[in-house]
Amino acid sequence: MPRPFCCRRVGFNPRFNYFKPRGIPTDQLQEIVLTLDEIEAIRLADLNGMYQEQAAECMNISRPTFGRIIESARRKIAGALIEGKVLKIEKGIVEITETKKYKCNDCRFEIDIPSQSPQINQCPQCGGDAIHQSKEDLQPTCHKRIGRRRGSP
Repeated sequence: MPRPFCCRRVGFNPRFNYFKPRGIPTDQLQEIVLTLDEIEAIRLADLNGMYQEQAAECMNISRPTFGRIIESARRKIAGALIEGKVLKIEKGIVEITETKKYKCNDCRFEIDIPSQSPQINQCPQCGGDAIHQSKEDLQPTCHKRIGRRRGSP
């Protein structure tokens, strides 16, 4: 019997959920579905430069699970870019949380992490210790969004 599925913590809700190649009608394109937890993994690891251990902690999942999520997300994004497919973002089973904003005084790097995550004492970009929590640190809306798991009825 498989382990129960854990609800993943996500620190943002994207403004856009559909990306497609320009100049080709949507009905002529194949669609690739990217889940919100995959987008969050991309945001934390690739955009914010976090190590997998730290990003996994932010999402309330294990490091190996984070590794599988980020690998899946990167494969889907690469497929959409190289093969010219539509990229659609769906919610899935996630908990959208409030976030804390941090800014580095040395390199001006900014990062958003879920508010339940531990405090950051070192800048992921430059490694300096001049990072501090921003005054505008909380985004509104913290709610649980429930969706279907793959293979569920």
